[in-house]
Amino acid sequence: MQWTAACCQGFAISVLDSDDSEQADLRGGRSPWFANSGHPSRLYVRDNLKCDALVIGAGITGSLVAERLTRQGLDVVIIDRELPGHGSTAASTSMLLWEIDRPLRQLSEAYGFERAARAYRASFEAVAGLKSLVGQLCIACDMRDKNSLYLAADESSASLIEEHCYRTRAGLPGDFLDHGTLLDSFGFARAGAIVSQGAADADPVRLAHGMLGTAVARGARLFEAEAVAFDAAGRSVNVGLANDREIEARAVVLATGYVMPDIVRSTVHTVSSSWATATTPQPQNAWSDGVLIWEDATNYLYARTTHAGRIIVGGEDSTEIVEPEPRDRLIPEKSRALAQRLAALWPAAKPDIEFRWAGTFGTTSDGLPLIGPVPGAKGMYAAYGYGGNGITFSFLAARLIGDLIAGKTPPLLRDFAIDRDGDMAGG
Repeated sequence: MQWTAACCQGFAISVLDSDDSEQADLRGGRSPWFANSGHPSRLYVRDNLKCDALVIGAGITGSLVAERLTRQGLDVVIIDRELPGHGSTAASTSMLLWEIDRPLRQLSEAYGFERAARAYRASFEAVAGLKSLVGQLCIACDMRDKNSLYLAADESSASLIEEHCYRTRAGLPGDFLDHGTLLDSFGFARAGAIVSQGAADADPVRLAHGMLGTAVARGARLFEAEAVAFDAAGRSVNVGLANDREIEARAVVLATGYVMPDIVRSTVHTVSSSWATATTPQPQNAWSDGVLIWEDATNYLYARTTHAGRIIVGGEDSTEIVEPEPRDRLIPEKSRALAQRLAALWPAAKPDIEFRWAGTFGTTSDGLPLIGPVPGAKGMYAAYGYGGNGITFSFLAARLIGDLIAGKTPPLLRDFAIDRDGDMAGG
């Protein structure tokens, strides 16, 4: 899906080429979250509409944004041309980590310690805030409090010891485990690890649907509709739909996954594919406490268990293979590679793979999200580039964009600015 710019009668118009990317393009295969997921009821746009806020995208980000904005008392419309939550959200492994893809030590080297620590603390608070919100709203999504285990990927744990020092300085929780302690406590034969409190896991589709349901119960309107053009030159933003109807909103939030319109320009954004597998239920073979596992490596392996006792493992990421067909052709090969890596990590797991899938996601070179106003487009806001912190940053985006629409300017907006400079590719 590509956005192209055009001019019409002196107004700034952006048009969405709507036939290039479909929901099936966002992920291939099938994840465990499809079982019993269903989908919320949607309306059809038969007349032109007006609202306070229009949210484009009904995945986890759009759902959280809609919940936040309805909580603020706004009249909200949500549109998606596909089934809510069945795109990238359904491909998520839903490891709700507060630890960012870029280590705190690397972010500190690039941006200074205070800015880096501020981002990490905001991510930590976001996971806590999401867990609290799910509890308050009584959303049934198998959310569980979890610890995370950040494993050494090679024979040295020196980088983890340094990372632990940075985190301690930032006031973040966690303990460094040497090889012996790690082996005794968790059974993983690695050089070392950092175990940290404050993470969680969940069923991402049920989580998204629960947030959508809450927003709709408060009066939000959910439509099956496709945005094909918008005009942000007036006092309100006018969004044209594929059926020639129009929605006028004081604020428009773009929550369209990795698909960015050309009006949203970023030098740090890229697209990446990831592959994952899930075993048959085998709770007797799970590791201690079902901690969330990821590695101290650029293309790290990540793993979790589910409420049903499945073992999910993912990784093998690629920034080169992002088109749907070649990505999905690799599912069998990547599944075999992930099964081998799981066997090396945790030999007790049975290699009985029931689900195999792939997804494409937006990432950034510095590991921080793109959240905030769209430069040059008054009344438009966007949330992109989440990488491995998808749902965590979705909650953070909902909070920050909600504050923006309410007239507040949180300091984090400078750190997450869509047009920021910063390339840590070599970090």
